[in-house]
Amino acid sequence: MSTTITSTTTEHSKTELNEYEQERVPQHKLLGWRHFLGTYSGEHVAGTEFVIGAAFVAWGASTFDILMGLLVGNVMAVLTWALITAPIATQSRLTVYEYLRRIAGPGFNKVYNVVNAVLFCALGGAMITVSASAVRILFNIPAQTHWYPNSGAFIAVALAVGAIVVAIAVLGFKKCAQFATVCSPWLLVVFVTGGMVCLPALSNLGNGEAFTGFGQFTALADQYIWTGQTPDGSPSMTFWQIAAFAWVCNLAMHGSLGDMALLRFAKSPKYGYFSAFGMFFGHYIAWICAGIMGAGAMLLLQTTMSNLDAGGIAYAALGATGIIAVIIAGWTTSNPTIYRAGLAIQSIFPSKSRAYITTIVGIVTAIIACFPFVFTRLLDFVGYMGLLLAPVGAIVVSEHWVFKKIGLTPLWSQYQGNSLNKAALLAWAIGVVFAVSCEQLGILHLFFLFVPTYLLSMVVYILLAKSMGAGDDYRVQQAEYEQSLEREAQRHQQQAKQEHQQQPVHKPAGTLEKVSGAIALACLAAMVLSALKVWGSGADYQAAFDSFKAFVIYPTILYFIAATTWITQRDKS
Repeated sequence: MSTTITSTTTEHSKTELNEYEQERVPQHKLLGWRHFLGTYSGEHVAGTEFVIGAAFVAWGASTFDILMGLLVGNVMAVLTWALITAPIATQSRLTVYEYLRRIAGPGFNKVYNVVNAVLFCALGGAMITVSASAVRILFNIPAQTHWYPNSGAFIAVALAVGAIVVAIAVLGFKKCAQFATVCSPWLLVVFVTGGMVCLPALSNLGNGEAFTGFGQFTALADQYIWTGQTPDGSPSMTFWQIAAFAWVCNLAMHGSLGDMALLRFAKSPKYGYFSAFGMFFGHYIAWICAGIMGAGAMLLLQTTMSNLDAGGIAYAALGATGIIAVIIAGWTTSNPTIYRAGLAIQSIFPSKSRAYITTIVGIVTAIIACFPFVFTRLLDFVGYMGLLLAPVGAIVVSEHWVFKKIGLTPLWSQYQGNSLNKAALLAWAIGVVFAVSCEQLGILHLFFLFVPTYLLSMVVYILLAKSMGAGDDYRVQQAEYEQSLEREAQRHQQQAKQEHQQQPVHKPAGTLEKVSGAIALACLAAMVLSALKVWGSGADYQAAFDSFKAFVIYPTILYFIAATTWITQRDKS
């Protein structure tokens, strides 16, 4: 009897962890809008927002350029997700790694996936480093502001934090989305309240005047936050540089199609618009609030931005809650990042399970997190990461949308039986060389290279593909390929029938789900009300600020208990 139970449990676990890495996601496995709202909100409201928001302060951006530049850039990012990435993902139902294997062959795919995985591991490592920068405060470990660690204790912390992140990523997209759904509302409230309580510090500690309300925002921002001047007198960041950075900082996920890994589960391409929750919560509100917290932390601690890490800024603004915020924010971003890296490597070793590969990738990522080299140059890293991957996105876009319109055949290289699509390899190489050369020679700023690199890669690939036979007649091969897709669809229909018989009947929300959800919302409201008291404290700012930091840890703890109960009950029904 026990053997039967164990076998059944094992098979069920395998089914849960199977995410169709080498085939189209079947219709019965598609997910609703709530998963994507939670994932994008959680992933892009991250611990690195403390770093990036503070960097704009150091870069000498002006208040107007920040407010309007970020608005324009984030709108462009959302439109790229919604109009390019999501339609291709929902039409193909493939990861970009599998789609690329079919387009460019296994030889190209192996090279690209290794590059992709290394970049995502480094990015995921930076997120873990951010979380560890908060934990290190608990143990009086010095801030890690160099590219290398200078504390054995910090290495131990980074590995411990990494182990938790990897455990969640191994469970797959749905678990990552559940985790993000719980964390994202609280993270947004933390950033907003942190900015709220630090803004009066600029008036009280900076000008020696009582804070009178939001009407002072522009004057305080111009004087203490986005002053339009850099500390060393170097040129300030311009409006268009800010807008371009906001657009390209997630280029690897949207323009380079990395988020096909997530959006292939979407029931509708319109779910790409849910990226707006990540962009405007994380890359607008959170960046602005992080800038306020960074400026406030410098005054509160009487130090400079170069001596502060994400944990130091959050702890100065939010106390113990700030430590939790940076830990959670690092997790919500590193989870899907490691998940993507696992998919990239698993595509090279299809005989190995995604869970096994993700575990190995996670271990490598945790080791990288011990060396904060990406963390210290994060903004440049995401720029270069996007440029390295952008030509590949252009190749996929060309095959998916452009080829049929100009008389070429998608998947032509596969129909020829090639293990390597030389046109794709050359287009990728030419695109990267062009981008790096323009940046190194000072022809174009790093943040402006996306569009010309993308367009050049598309033109080069189309011309090379046509010269190598993409315009030939492949009707026989196309028919065979379509038959294989039909057989796959029939197999998925059989799986759907079997799984439907085993699934419990959907039930309406129960009392526990409703009550726990209401408690979670009340906790968030209590945090905002507590921050509002600091705004109205006048000359008693310091006492009110200290009371806020001491209080918010309690609704935080209660929120996570209630929200976890709510999502557990919700997903049972």
